[in-house]
Amino acid sequence: MRHFGHIAPAAREGLFFQEPREFSADSPARMLSAALGATLYSPATRPRLADDVIKQAGRGVVSMVLCLEDSIDDSEVVVAEENLVRQFADLDARGAEVPLLFIRVREPEQIVDLVHRLGGTVRLLSGFVLPKFTEERGVLFLEALTNAEKASGRRLFAMPVLESPELLHLETRREALQGIARTVNKYRDRVLALRLGVTDFCSAYGLRRAPDMTAYDVQIVGAVIADVVNVLGRADGTGFTITGPVWEYFRLQERMFKPQLRRSPFLEGRAEELRTALIEHDLDGLLREIELDRANGLLGKTCIHPSHVAPVHALSVVSHEEFSDAQDILRPERGGGGVLRSAYTNKMNEVKPHRAWAERTLQRAEVFGVAREDVGFVELLAAGLAE
Repeated sequence: MRHFGHIAPAAREGLFFQEPREFSADSPARMLSAALGATLYSPATRPRLADDVIKQAGRGVVSMVLCLEDSIDDSEVVVAEENLVRQFADLDARGAEVPLLFIRVREPEQIVDLVHRLGGTVRLLSGFVLPKFTEERGVLFLEALTNAEKASGRRLFAMPVLESPELLHLETRREALQGIARTVNKYRDRVLALRLGVTDFCSAYGLRRAPDMTAYDVQIVGAVIADVVNVLGRADGTGFTITGPVWEYFRLQERMFKPQLRRSPFLEGRAEELRTALIEHDLDGLLREIELDRANGLLGKTCIHPSHVAPVHALSVVSHEEFSDAQDILRPERGGGGVLRSAYTNKMNEVKPHRAWAERTLQRAEVFGVAREDVGFVELLAAGLAE
């Protein structure tokens, strides 16, 4: 699989200076953590879940979470588990290419049990999402994951969700973060990424952001995100990939744009029309939040609606200007430091302070590609939405 792999090769060639690289569920963890992109959540109760997975893979989704936790009623857990086992068997029988698949469990015991019940179809599973992750709960989850991995012979990753009240409340936040850090560091090889449960953060104070506001506009939430990145997202080799929070609004209907998108992958000058339409359909807040995610050190995003996938991926592509700056900063002859004017002659690149940024930029370029000099977000979004 690869990002933008669902569009025609000729269109992809016209969009990218450097095309996204292919990867698989067996690729190195470093690549997979950067490649998660828009991770689409789906309730595990859906009766045609296998069809949904295949359909979304064909639309460019590369990671999905099949949820047994908050997205379903407490009374549905047993039925949802049984459905998952059936749907994995269906996917296996079809032999279709699937995204990276994760199961969001409620309790550690579910991990070993589900892996046992999946049998040989566990080969389609990339890991588990671990909710309300704290030091105490996290150790139990990660020990269960380790045992399931040994029993199945399959590499399985964990994606802890940071959403507990202890992390939100000021008086307990420092110790909670330190405990989480101790736990994920102990199991570093198993932790693919850390996810933020911003909806739970807001719930603790009876808050809900409006469609024209980002998570960062809710100051109590923005403060938690900053502290999580401070402790767990450092660029000195000790940090983890931290993904962006969920966007709750999804009034955008992709079919509204299909007629104009089919005319040309480059919109034939209709870029401003599409940009206006996006703003009018409540995606302006999402676009701003994605930009703020990246500015604050987050990569990828939790998504609950397919219409969010293309914007997340389009804004994850590295621009030609970013790529040029990163390459200049990381040239071997720049190892001693210094300051140089960018190739675009609009900024100064400081070799030592900007090195970590440049390394992360090239990592993103590897999996999302580098846009051609004259290609921007709207063209990439149009290509992502087009069939």
